[in-house]
Amino acid sequence: MDQNQRHKRLRLLISKINKERKKQAKKIDILCNDFIAAQRDFIERLNTINFSADFYESIMGSADLCGLLYTASKLIRERVAEANVSFFLRQAESFELHMFENHEPVTVEKQCLENYFSPELVDNICQSNKLCTIDDLFAMGIEGNLNELSKISVVTVPLGLFGSSLGFILIYRISEDKITDEEIKDVCAITCGLSRAIASCQELLHSVE
Repeated sequence: MDQNQRHKRLRLLISKINKERKKQAKKIDILCNDFIAAQRDFIERLNTINFSADFYESIMGSADLCGLLYTASKLIRERVAEANVSFFLRQAESFELHMFENHEPVTVEKQCLENYFSPELVDNICQSNKLCTIDDLFAMGIEGNLNELSKISVVTVPLGLFGSSLGFILIYRISEDKITDEEIKDVCAITCGLSRAIASCQELLHSVE
């Protein structure tokens, strides 16, 4: 074998080794990214579990509906910072609005966003039984200044029990600080227990009446 052939074989060998190294490096990058993503998901789940545990511990034993919703509002606002939280509870032909005065609501044309919710809109949201954004609310018939309302990040979170709608939670804040998927996920994690607590308080209230 002459010198040229040796150099050619050596170059091919080095090229093959470099290709294998690149493949290995790519596999390592993928594994590292998967590990980081899995770790991030685990931390998010852990945070959701911690929030849910603290939430349920705080509302445990609540028998008064207003007290329950006040506590729930406070805890949700601690998780969804700078947000306004209200509860729309379904009634036979209308709804009850529960909001609390220890925080300033976002104002739209000198009115609270809650003022834009008609009985028909509330019923439409309850029947949808899903998370709703401001776009969904416009589709369902909310009326207001489009320019002003577009400046607010809004989500409604359904409250239900055994397939029946009890109402929903309204959460909103200035859209420059959009409500995140993680924040919504944490609130959704506590709606089952909160719905049961609301139903229990309502049953107790009706039995007293």
